[in-house]
Amino acid sequence: MTGQKGFTIWFTGLSGAGKSTITAALVKELKDRLHLKVEVLDGDVVRTHLTKGLTFSREDRDTNILRIGWVCELLTRNDVIAVAAVISPYRETRSKVREMVGAGKFVEVYVAAPLEVCEARDVKGLYKKARAGEIPQFTGVSDPYEPPENPEVVCNTHQESVQESTAKIIARLREMKLLD
Repeated sequence: MTGQKGFTIWFTGLSGAGKSTITAALVKELKDRLHLKVEVLDGDVVRTHLTKGLTFSREDRDTNILRIGWVCELLTRNDVIAVAAVISPYRETRSKVREMVGAGKFVEVYVAAPLEVCEARDVKGLYKKARAGEIPQFTGVSDPYEPPENPEVVCNTHQESVQESTAKIIARLREMKLLD
């Protein structure tokens, strides 16, 4: 599509909340139906390539998020839609990424689900390992998650379908005049 505007969609939420699931559905919609240029930065994938070697200390988590934010800003500046699906537990760091990307070009999507729901969905067994003390500094268990105070979109994945969440995001992007 010519004339495409770049922007960043930043999914944040606990592990198991549904960030990757909604991201996949949204990206399919943006690419297949709307024929837009979209790149995805998934937290698990990024940690194996871009930020390999970083720990889960507060400092390293912030470094991880700021690096992902820098890539999002670069893509946004070049008229690509950047979609980041990362826990990004700290408000201050997410705020820095919002500033980096720029006003009106950053769409924070809070993927909300109660901790019990996230634990029940945990196919990797990470919450079980965290509760057993095998994973230190695990967000939501032994490390805090600071929910966004004013996200552009909230997806309550324990109450709505993936299709409802995706439609809500598309509608908000249109309201913000990011999609025609």
